[in-house]
Amino acid sequence: MTNLHLLQQTDIFFELGAEQLAGVAALCEEKRFGVGDLVFEENSASDELYVIVAGEVDILVDPSLVGDRAGSPSKPATIATLRRGQSFGEVALVDQGVRSASARSASHETRLLVIPRQALMDLCDQDPALGYRLMRNLAADLATKIRNTDLKIREELLYSRRGAHPESDR
Repeated sequence: MTNLHLLQQTDIFFELGAEQLAGVAALCEEKRFGVGDLVFEENSASDELYVIVAGEVDILVDPSLVGDRAGSPSKPATIATLRRGQSFGEVALVDQGVRSASARSASHETRLLVIPRQALMDLCDQDPALGYRLMRNLAADLATKIRNTDLKIREELLYSRRGAHPESDR
């Protein structure tokens, strides 16, 4: 499968024309990761967008950043597992802030397309229609991820309250 074909199937590039997709594909560099390899670390600099070509990527957060539970040592918690055609690292396109989570390869051979932020922003400046569609799709993608994260937080809060007060379950 070519980079162009994969980008066509990626939600954040929905409704981009063939020339626009070819322009994005020209920016891509493919990188390979083995199982357990770190793609990037939480709180590190962010200047790249990633699209999964093959394999899986776990998105992890460090719970110790918001306090530990009952004094137990914390290990990174997987909040999502992403697969072929999905993207991550999108927040880098918006604000270039630090990474809000870590990304780690969950497969023996994970292949990623890496798209540099500045090159993509330059392409958007050259083609405002591409920039508009990309940012619209990016907003929709981030909204979906925020909603899913919100549901996970609500579930965690519900289950942790029930676990702390078993009598309330009766």
